[in-house]
Amino acid sequence: DTYGFPVDLTNDVAREKGLSIDEDGYNVLMEEQRKRARASGAFKLDYTDSLVLDGQTEFLGYTGLEHTGNITALVKDGDQVETLNEGDEGVIVLDQTPFYGESGGQVGDCGYLMVNNAKFEVRDCQKNGNNHLHIGVVLSGSFNTGEEAIAQVDSSVRQATALNHSATHLLHAALRKVLGDHVSQKGSLVDSEKLRFDFSHFEAVTPAELTKIAALVNDEIRANTAVSTE
Repeated sequence: DTYGFPVDLTNDVAREKGLSIDEDGYNVLMEEQRKRARASGAFKLDYTDSLVLDGQTEFLGYTGLEHTGNITALVKDGDQVETLNEGDEGVIVLDQTPFYGESGGQVGDCGYLMVNNAKFEVRDCQKNGNNHLHIGVVLSGSFNTGEEAIAQVDSSVRQATALNHSATHLLHAALRKVLGDHVSQKGSLVDSEKLRFDFSHFEAVTPAELTKIAALVNDEIRANTAVSTE
């Protein structure tokens, strides 16, 4: 499943060896895997293609991790609605938010939106044109368009993500110093758990070069240089 090796080729190889495969069992297991994939991707649905939203969200996340914002739109099952109730999975759009929308290789923020006693868990934040989509589930109460909500980013996750984002720049500099100025970023992924940095090089990086690169990055981290956001 991971590498997409087709079942018919597996069948051919088995047949050459005088063996056969259990196709019925294979189909049952593949359907189970498809269900797991759909479940794990429940909050990675692409809400950005089909939605057409007016207005825009002002991003306030560089000045603080908690702000108020007015609910300008609610989305459930891909359609705009007036209310989201307890247990509903959906999207809340605000006119202003401290939540970072996924971009530049960095994942979106998570946290909570609150209106009176109602609470919405934000599991991801994506961009749709000029708007930020707070994607998640209503834990309690209900949310209505026009209401003012308190938006609260999970500060520990944001901080861990920011540290890993800074580390991608340290890694980029170390790679250029050790391997050469031709190294440039081809892609990246930054979240609170890890970072991934994609680049091109003429050959595989040697263990000695990896050790040198790691040492350079760790030395810079230990220097504990002050960081400012502008």
